[in-house]
Amino acid sequence: MNAAEITLAPTMQAPPDAGVVPAEALRIGTGRTRRFVGREHGAAVSYFFVDNDPGQGPGLHWHPYPETWVVLEGTAEITMGERRIVARTGDTATVPTGVWHRFENVGDGPLRMLCIHASAVIVQTWADEED
Repeated sequence: MNAAEITLAPTMQAPPDAGVVPAEALRIGTGRTRRFVGREHGAAVSYFFVDNDPGQGPGLHWHPYPETWVVLEGTAEITMGERRIVARTGDTATVPTGVWHRFENVGDGPLRMLCIHASAVIVQTWADEED
């Protein structure tokens, strides 16, 4: 083994707080969207499970890490910098670190999307905070 190798011995002992996080525990306010902050659950990633009606979506913002979207149902128009793309059920899209972005449900029904943050915590800077 060289000095750059890391070894890990597997174990059968899971932490006592590891397991399922109920959806209700992740709900944001009275809406249907849920927020999972990885650090709170021993995970290295965080996510939003979005459940938006037509016309809904977050304002323009950016992150100090990449974000990946998986469209589970519906149609999203995603703005990345000056680009606009459309993602539909089954599509995956990624925005690079530091690029202003937003999305909106442009379909006729619900938009259900997993927004995966490559970070154990969610860090967002909103465009309207910079005015």
